[in-house]
Amino acid sequence: MRFRPVPLACVAMLAVMIPAAPAQKSGIKHRFVTVNGIKMHIAEQGEGPLVVLVHGFPELWYSWRHIIPAIAAAGYHVVAPDMRGYGQTEAPPRVEDYTQLQFVGDIVGLVKVLGYEQAVIAGHDWGSPVASNAAILRPDMFRAVMLLSVPYGARGEGAVKPTDGMKARVPAGMQFYQTYFQEPGVAEKELDADPKQTMRRFLYSGSGSIPKEHKLPFVFGSNQKMFDAVKDPGLLPKWLTPEDLDSYAGEFRRTGFRGGLNWYRNQDFFWQNTPFLLGRKMLQPTLFVGGTDDLVYEFARAGVDNLEKSVPNLWRKVLLPGVGHWTEQEAPEEVKKNFLEFLQYVEKAAPRTGK
Repeated sequence: MRFRPVPLACVAMLAVMIPAAPAQKSGIKHRFVTVNGIKMHIAEQGEGPLVVLVHGFPELWYSWRHIIPAIAAAGYHVVAPDMRGYGQTEAPPRVEDYTQLQFVGDIVGLVKVLGYEQAVIAGHDWGSPVASNAAILRPDMFRAVMLLSVPYGARGEGAVKPTDGMKARVPAGMQFYQTYFQEPGVAEKELDADPKQTMRRFLYSGSGSIPKEHKLPFVFGSNQKMFDAVKDPGLLPKWLTPEDLDSYAGEFRRTGFRGGLNWYRNQDFFWQNTPFLLGRKMLQPTLFVGGTDDLVYEFARAGVDNLEKSVPNLWRKVLLPGVGHWTEQEAPEEVKKNFLEFLQYVEKAAPRTGK
């Protein structure tokens, strides 16, 4: 079911309808905007140059709760949306509505509806490719980039479509976790059964500094479900409070995980429809922050090691010891420090050309 565009007169009323969250105590405000044909929920704080924060899977704007106030206090207008298919943002019903071209269009529309011509963009997990693709497709709009966990890599000669690459990276009788996500309805059946348990297991098993047998594997048996392959200690990671878990679980209990899973199902589409990106380097000033105990770092190590080749203006590459996949939630002080130092650099190296 599609939502109707929201009249501007109703925005304030709709904002009141958003359930309270712990981060609202920090001065974060909420409202809806209409962009690229969908209704989008945004969390925002501060005034000044625009910084857009794009979350990953399975997350929400809430994953930036520690970061938003710090950047706002430094003199920026910080905006963290629930991305397409997540939280209180519209979730179109068709799988084909979840492509990188649509995600970039959503962020471009967001920048415009907020009244800006340029922004600094940051992304974590799936938000990192959105930030990278926004930067390479609209370099006029995105003047600097901050990537967490997932590095940018320019497409090379001889590259294969993503689903073929998934199959090639695992031995016979095994499957890559993204292969498991491809068939609509399969992963949903497992993840939607108990959203609170699903989120607890995702957030704990993807964390750093936990026993190896508790780690979420990215390769498991072809006849297994995702969580069949990892022990469930029933614990919260040390960086996550019960209230935080409830914030995530409440939203995914209402929406299910299909919207987020659909992000994985259009990788071939983007690859097949953007051959012009062959060899495309990202030229904006860029910061990369990852964790040495991140499962993505394990299978994307080559991309991190060679990041300077794809990003010639890489300002800093930071690897945080013992930090897992949930970078900005596990190590908020380190992420804030690097973000603020980078933004200070950007104001000198890539000053705004308009609002």
